Amino acid sequence: MTVLSIRIIGDPVLRTKAEPVRDFGPELAKLVADMDETMESVEGAGLAAPQVGVSLRVFTYLIDGQRGHVINPVLENSDDFQEDRVEGCLSIPGLGYPVQRRRWSRVTGVDVNGNPVSLEGEGMLARCFQHETDHLDGVLYIDHLSGDDRKSALRSIRDSSYNSVAKETEVKRSSSVGSGFARGTFGQPSA
Repeated sequence: MTVLSIRIIGDPVLRTKAEPVRDFGPELAKLVADMDETMESVEGAGLAAPQVGVSLRVFTYLIDGQRGHVINPVLENSDDFQEDRVEGCLSIPGLGYPVQRRRWSRVTGVDVNGNPVSLEGEGMLARCFQHETDHLDGVLYIDHLSGDDRKSALRSIRDSSYNSVAKETEVKRSSSVGSGFARGTFGQPSA
């Protein structure tokens, strides 16, 4: 398995709708294993294939000890919302803002062997399913922000000092490619 490089905001793959997976086999199994290792090595709780430069509908997750992956996910959400919580994103390092997400989600799809997968959850698991599925549609969490939070996020990303934060993150991550380090929690920006 390999720790992959994570794409940072500004990379066009993050804004492109990912293609459905059609070919199942060793290459897909390797991608999922590499994504899982990458997610863990950077203390992530979820990782979508576009974040590692692969425009396929695949994501991995690790929330409260529940680990897995979903290929070609279809998301179903409740009509009501959970309490807003701060979200961060591995592709937008150093920033975090409260994001409104649906209270409950069900994701259906398949695993690396093409077997059906159906998962549901509330709280952080639902938030993760929504966040990662957004990535597969070219949507970033900052797209859900409004008002002052949206202005602040966009200003921070445009700020020249943000480029140095992004660069430092890339350098730190590149030194770990091929290895792993630590774990963290979903929704907490890097310090």
